[in-house]
Amino acid sequence: MGIENKKTENYSVKIHDLPTSERPRERLLNNGAHVLSNAELFAILLSTGTKEKSAVALAETILTYAQEGLRFFTDCTVEELSKIKGIGLAKSAKIIAAVELGKRIALSSKVNNYSKIKSPDDVSNIIMENMRYLKKEYFSILLLNTKNEVISLENISIGNLNSSIVHPREVFVKAIKRSSSSIILAHNHPSGDPKPSNEDIQITRRLVEAGKLIGIAVLDHIIIGDGVYCSLKEEHLMD
Repeated sequence: MGIENKKTENYSVKIHDLPTSERPRERLLNNGAHVLSNAELFAILLSTGTKEKSAVALAETILTYAQEGLRFFTDCTVEELSKIKGIGLAKSAKIIAAVELGKRIALSSKVNNYSKIKSPDDVSNIIMENMRYLKKEYFSILLLNTKNEVISLENISIGNLNSSIVHPREVFVKAIKRSSSSIILAHNHPSGDPKPSNEDIQITRRLVEAGKLIGIAVLDHIIIGDGVYCSLKEEHLMD
């Protein structure tokens, strides 16, 4: 009797033990991805669980690992995911790749919807959700043509914003290659407060001057906070 109880306590339902209609992959194929829970979607990415946990149970562990919930995955690393028991390098890579693809699809859709930039709000609408939860500072540029239509969004650097990381050469080489007539600078503040620092202002002015020499106008610098942004152009901080 004691042995039976021990087996019951350690027993974990495996996905292949479930009726076919209840398995995540089959439910997706038959009913669409929208009917699946977050855990079931993750389980499909994981493919397999562990000896102790099914893929779905392992996915639930991942989702409850950080208090941030899904927000945790917007900027997580392989090292962070690998700390979770049952998640090795291969599974971590799959998750990060899937998240990155989702971000790129969402960003591409927004760029197409706001192809012509008329105001800082248009820039914010394109990049806000992609940048507001990042744990590090990402510096990017929007490349525009002569009609102020977005050619592309390019990442320039990751890390604390300073003059050694954000060099005019790295910024304008992208614009020159894509035949951009003007650019808009953008970066995020992980603190959530978009108030520009003195270094933000100095770097912006340095890039404005470099752009004048090259013939590529720097139209604005948008700093992204948590749901709010600051336009250095509107604050008259670019001259």
